[in-house]
Amino acid sequence: VQLQASGGGLVQAGGSLRLSCAASGRTFGSTAWFRQAPGKDREFVTSVRWDYGHTYYADSVKGRFAISRDGAKDTMYLQMSSLKPEDTAIYYCAAADPRSSEYDYWGQGTEVTVSS
Repeated sequence: VQLQASGGGLVQAGGSLRLSCAASGRTFGSTAWFRQAPGKDREFVTSVRWDYGHTYYADSVKGRFAISRDGAKDTMYLQMSSLKPEDTAIYYCAAADPRSSEYDYWGQGTEVTVSS
């Protein structure tokens, strides 16, 4: 199993950024993005189920972030718009086995910095 996140960088407040996560090695039940800001605990951002395509979002990103998946490329995306300084964090992609209630696999983080 391999999860490879990319696409982080420095962006001004109000700007946009797209993160990618190449997820390969098996069929997953769902994949997700989490983030960890400096000095804070890791928090859930968004997830997508691979069977029905249902998506879930943290309240803090609803209407601004969009998760999607390209099955042919085994890649998950996070389109982030209207970015705020409080979105600054290391973003991690994660994957869960089909019958798992937890995220079993984690990629390395990609850093997003939003300047005011």
